[in-house]
Amino acid sequence: MVAPAPDTSKATIWSSLLLADWQDTYETLHLWTQIIGKIRLTLAPKINHWWHSTLYVTPRGLTTSAIPYKTGSFQIDFDFLDHQLRIETSDGTTKNIALAPRSVADFYQAVMSTLRAIGIQVQIWTMPQEVDKPIPFEQDQIHAAYDPEYARRCWRILMQANRVMSQFRSRYVGKCSPVHFFWGSFDLAVTRFSGRRAPEHPGGVPNMADWVTREAYSHEVSSCGFWFGGGSTEALFYAYAYPEPEGFKDYLVQPHSAFYSSQMKEFILPYEAVRQADDPDTMLLSFLQSTYEAAANLGNWDRAALEYTPVILNNAN
Repeated sequence: MVAPAPDTSKATIWSSLLLADWQDTYETLHLWTQIIGKIRLTLAPKINHWWHSTLYVTPRGLTTSAIPYKTGSFQIDFDFLDHQLRIETSDGTTKNIALAPRSVADFYQAVMSTLRAIGIQVQIWTMPQEVDKPIPFEQDQIHAAYDPEYARRCWRILMQANRVMSQFRSRYVGKCSPVHFFWGSFDLAVTRFSGRRAPEHPGGVPNMADWVTREAYSHEVSSCGFWFGGGSTEALFYAYAYPEPEGFKDYLVQPHSAFYSSQMKEFILPYEAVRQADDPDTMLLSFLQSTYEAAANLGNWDRAALEYTPVILNNAN
């Protein structure tokens, strides 16, 4: 039997995902990813700007990547095709925990007991980060929703954003982060660095310790990413600079549907504008590039030294 061809229509590739349609699943999944992210944060060697704490997009969901443990390693994956949390170790052990409607407390206990059963001992701080009215994981019986269709849509959007942002990342030879998923804010981001130190960040970011923010922004950056939204704000792509150079908010960026938000202090491109565009990839790349140029040009970055110039090979014999 021949397998059906995959659906490559734009509506499937760039899925619809309005907040009202999946709010409960979103809130629960946010907290589940925090549990897994904190396990990586606790056990992985520290890397600048908290890069050792992030998750990464995979062909099936999200992963911690390999986490060193004693003389081996293990990895935890969210699989949004089979709806399983998969724990794999370097000694060949594999354990699965179903992704299904269950409370954060139940999910936390299932993860920690499974890790103990396979010989992995880890303690995490169980207070959620960057959320309003946080409840310790082991006490949270409120957040318990999981709609598999919307969890899968969430991953599909991350996969597309990761694909285009990876292409954008490839154009830069200066210091640049991976395209990675921050479980605190539940967003996908990639960050370019000028190579210069930044003034100390003033802090004051809601629900985040100032010392965490100051480590994240120790050097000048131009950062962009995708966020699923919150409150009255729907999903969006964003771009900002730290420190923000004079004239940044008034810089002419592309496409026409992008704008500077004085409240968020960053450029915004609504996800719906990308999803409905004739060429979503081109629209998104124009946003990422033009907002980077706003930061780099106004901030006097050494663009000639930092940007990639393709080598044209001479194939003549």
